[in-house]
Amino acid sequence: MSIPIVIGASGIAGWKIVQRTEARQVAAVAKDPVVQRATTYFRENVSRADKAEDFVKDYRLLHTALSAFGLEADLPNKAFIQKVLESDVGDKKSLVNRLADKRYLRMAEALGFGSKKPQPDLANTVSQAFVQREFERRVGEGDETLRLALNARREMQQFASRSSSDRTLWFEVMGNQPLRKVFEGAFGFSQSYGRLDVDRQVEEFMRGAKRVLGSDSFKEITSAASIDKLVQTFMVRSQATEATGQNRYSAALLLLTGG
Repeated sequence: MSIPIVIGASGIAGWKIVQRTEARQVAAVAKDPVVQRATTYFRENVSRADKAEDFVKDYRLLHTALSAFGLEADLPNKAFIQKVLESDVGDKKSLVNRLADKRYLRMAEALGFGSKKPQPDLANTVSQAFVQREFERRVGEGDETLRLALNARREMQQFASRSSSDRTLWFEVMGNQPLRKVFEGAFGFSQSYGRLDVDRQVEEFMRGAKRVLGSDSFKEITSAASIDKLVQTFMVRSQATEATGQNRYSAALLLLTGG
């Protein structure tokens, strides 16, 4: 059983503590015997899985890879993951390219079962990603908003090197649920936005980016300053929403108890 990382503060204060202590905390997670067993097994055995079918049958390999890409909830869905990994990543009509959540595509590209060779230094890349995600998971056990913030920062940093159109990248944001939550929170969107037509949703996200971040261009909003503004706005709004909920609960409790 893993030990959760307790930050001791929430909101902006908690975010600043996480930023200040992250390097030390990640190093500690990497030394955890449970984590070391997972990464060592992956390094020593991933090359033995010649086919996607072999890979998904190995629970330990599959668990580490899915966790490294933030897809651990799909661990029971072996048949689906096998189809994803067997998809031709070079074919725009293949299953993996039709999925809105591009984390599946990144995993398929890295593992290389679908018509491409595995990513160079695959074992180290997946092991390092696994450690980072495990750090975020343990932070999330104490404060889910901090986990979402860490995830958003990492995902947005990856967007910085992408050459896709802004509209395409906005669709990817919308398809990535953990990242989408941060944007929706920062922009003050309610759940009703998810019921809008997809093209209308993209327009609303772009408007929100211009309003909160000053631009809807990924060249600009993936700068360190813009990412920090996105995360801090999300943290502030989340804390305000939580405080409002607590105040409503307190008021209702007073009425029920005759206070």
